[in-house]
Amino acid sequence: MCGAGPTGAENGPVTSSDEISTPRGAARVDTDLPPGRPSALLVLGHGAGGDVDAPDLLAVRDAAVAGGVAVVRVTQPYRVAGRRAPAPAGHLDEAWTAVLAALREDRHADVPVLLVGGRSSGARVACRTARAVGAAGIIALAFPLHPPGRPERSRADELRTGLPTLVVNGDRDPFGVPEPSSEVTVVTRPGEVHDLRKDPSGTAAVVRDWLRDRGWAAA
Repeated sequence: MCGAGPTGAENGPVTSSDEISTPRGAARVDTDLPPGRPSALLVLGHGAGGDVDAPDLLAVRDAAVAGGVAVVRVTQPYRVAGRRAPAPAGHLDEAWTAVLAALREDRHADVPVLLVGGRSSGARVACRTARAVGAAGIIALAFPLHPPGRPERSRADELRTGLPTLVVNGDRDPFGVPEPSSEVTVVTRPGEVHDLRKDPSGTAAVVRDWLRDRGWAAA
């Protein structure tokens, strides 16, 4: 592990960035801590060709930290290595699981609740591994229900984790919008496509309210 130390005001949020070794190479972790003891730890992953500075991820980070939640954004090893083409699903899951183990067993072992999520590909990884890493809930931004124009290739099974899950998708997303269920809350954002760039603060407000409703973030 290496990287920059924490920065921030004495009584404000603290931010740090470094790397965690995984079987698939080094993953980068950007950590934002609220003042005081966090009520939960939210770990977020990026889209297939994107990064953790996507507008919706940054807006969700800001809203969650303001509610007393620690947020870690994870950059997968293939992106750290400079590649845009995503690694196979099994490699993504393996690296993500290794990062979560390091976060829970070492850095944030005292935080009572683990939440996982991400956007697009990162949301899929979070769903596939949520049970294995001990997550209490999932936040899926722009969940890609199927490849564009291929509704028969549904990925809806990945959302069937049995855990409380929030899906936030644009109503014009060419990757489709999942159906809600008893565990899965689906919120469609008007006028948004897959990148959810039109109104990041509105997307973050949906996430904030969901976290508050479950007692995972401060009101």
